[in-house]
Amino acid sequence: MLSYGPSLWHAAGSFLAPVSSQCLAGLGTTAYASGRRLSNWASVDPDSWSGSHPAVAQNLVAGRWTSSARTKTIPDPLNGEPFVQLPDTQVNEVDHFVQSLQSCPKHGLHNPFKNPERYVLYGSVCAKVAEEMRKPEVSSFFAKLIQRTSPKSWTQAMGELIVTRKFFENFSGDQVRFLARGFSNPGDHMGQTSQGVRWPYGPVALIAPFNFPLEIPALQVMGALFMGNKPLVHVDHRVSIVIEQLFRLLHHCGMPRTDADLVHGSGMTMNEIMLRAQPRSTLFTGSQRVAEKLAADMKGKVYLEDAGFDWKILGPDVTDMDYVAWQTDQDAYACSGQKCSAQSIMFMHSNWKKAGLLDKLKALASTRQLSDLTIGPVLTWTTSAMLEHINKLLDVPGAKLLWGGQPLTGHNIPECYGAIQPTAVFVPLKAMKDPQVFELVTTEVFGPFYVVTEYDGELWGGLGGVPPTRKEELAPDLQQECSASGTHPTCALAASPCC
Repeated sequence: MLSYGPSLWHAAGSFLAPVSSQCLAGLGTTAYASGRRLSNWASVDPDSWSGSHPAVAQNLVAGRWTSSARTKTIPDPLNGEPFVQLPDTQVNEVDHFVQSLQSCPKHGLHNPFKNPERYVLYGSVCAKVAEEMRKPEVSSFFAKLIQRTSPKSWTQAMGELIVTRKFFENFSGDQVRFLARGFSNPGDHMGQTSQGVRWPYGPVALIAPFNFPLEIPALQVMGALFMGNKPLVHVDHRVSIVIEQLFRLLHHCGMPRTDADLVHGSGMTMNEIMLRAQPRSTLFTGSQRVAEKLAADMKGKVYLEDAGFDWKILGPDVTDMDYVAWQTDQDAYACSGQKCSAQSIMFMHSNWKKAGLLDKLKALASTRQLSDLTIGPVLTWTTSAMLEHINKLLDVPGAKLLWGGQPLTGHNIPECYGAIQPTAVFVPLKAMKDPQVFELVTTEVFGPFYVVTEYDGELWGGLGGVPPTRKEELAPDLQQECSASGTHPTCALAASPCC
């Protein structure tokens, strides 16, 4: 892991006052001789923006960067200062977005028969973006943007940038054109053949969450653009300035400005645009509640990745103890537990407890600290809400706190966000037969928290050395509860843990 100090924050002066230098030590430093290169496209500087010098975001519609009559101020998740000003786009300001989206025909901006040179254009754009992202000043710029808006460790932030860069590398050159490859089959009589081509939807919408502010919207919007669609993009307002900067880089690397629109503002405003413009397909990543509303509003023309409750099951064969402990800690607490793949509950065979797994997990959790952002603010649950949920679990007969369970201290994280220690609560498996307890245990907490339970061979119906990987293989006494709640195990660890 790279070592980064808080020295660059001295330039911010007043910004450092309410935030300890330890809280910012995880944010990387890069000398901004690079500023000259970034100034060709970047409109913000994550090294200098603060409450006294907030970053300013803009909408993009029909190729023009615009503002709105109102602005919305976003608090810094580490100290509460108003550090980003966004257009607070209202429903009476959406005409241009509706018109821009409707201007795209259903056969798209390009397809195999129209403007095929644009496939090559996007291969070139990808090559240039990847080249830019390989420059230390650009990679550092995006990693800092991620850390400033959705605080996570430097390793996690840089990892997000690297995944995104590799995506652009993968689709450089002719790869976009090859992605549009169709098929041809001979017919069943003379003169007949069957040919299929990849066809765009045309006007589409994309709604992305806060937790991976670069990777998720970047990969999704580029996939839409590759195939000739025109996407309208809306990202959670707390982090949407990150994707705005990527759009500016894309323009710098040759993407036509009119190919995609970006709207900041509330979900209500985005919903109004969609109801009026009726995009032919929508890709949504976020909560189940919003997913259900979109499915109804768009009459089913949606692709959804909504809430997830993830299980880890440790079989009876104990091996690679240090690796299993490390991976479990990462699954539960990386990004402060704010990821769709975060471990929500762990079913642990009693052999693992006897071997000392819980002691190792507790030790690993204790090394996470705010100073390097290996633990940080939770953006969708408040501290009080998480502690209330933990206390409800502790009221279950036989439940106990394994570690954590306390608010973080020595910080200025605003009350609208959450800040708790990495936490795990043990709940007896037999207690989960109570439907109310099962519902409580399987409530997804999008933060640094998970439930631990223990089983043995007798309770689990003689599973032997084979850990269950599907709902149907669970013990009969849990099958009904799993079916009713829609939860499912997504990860099974035995002799060769791999997730």
